[in-house]
Amino acid sequence: MSESMRDPAGVVRAKRLPREQRRTQLLDCSLQVFVAKGYHGASMDDIAEIAQVSKPVLYQHFPGKHELFLGLLDTHLAQLEYELTQALATSADNKERVQATMATFYEFIARKDEAYRLVFSSGMDNDEEVEDRLERFHDAMAGAIAEVIADDTGQPMAEATMLGHGLIGMALSAARHWSRLSERPDQEVSSQLTARLAWRGISGFPKEPESTAGAQ
Repeated sequence: MSESMRDPAGVVRAKRLPREQRRTQLLDCSLQVFVAKGYHGASMDDIAEIAQVSKPVLYQHFPGKHELFLGLLDTHLAQLEYELTQALATSADNKERVQATMATFYEFIARKDEAYRLVFSSGMDNDEEVEDRLERFHDAMAGAIAEVIADDTGQPMAEATMLGHGLIGMALSAARHWSRLSERPDQEVSSQLTARLAWRGISGFPKEPESTAGAQ
């Protein structure tokens, strides 16, 4: 069966898809447009053309460009949060956890779809809803790291959370810088350098002896 069809005017339109499958397809196509043109340069016409759907079909799923962008941002932040959570769970060894976490950030930057541009260079830094989503993402990941730090060191949760935000900030700053370089150092080397820097800091908080952990 053909992947697309022509309407009476000869315009190619995508075949009918189940609602969730169509939504996913529209998000995938919108990513291409937002990455290529940025938020302000992109239009619903561009997205409808790439997706091979009519604008009414596009508006059935997303009321406007802003809602479409937010849906896309939600999707990729949720995916990155899942991957980072998995990285933290890869080992009980904290050095390996740090390495896995930094590697995940760099892998996100290196993806061919360039979804990282939604986070780093979409031109939406001053949008309240975008800012709120990014803040919630940072808080969630800093909290997950803080739990590991608090469990291992006996550090108060408030202080461990500050350290968690510091580690997330370091990873984002380094990965963002790497993404902007015209000649990037090797991805694995860059990830390891960032992990070594982070580990030198976090390892300064030694594990709490198991015999005293329960007494505090």
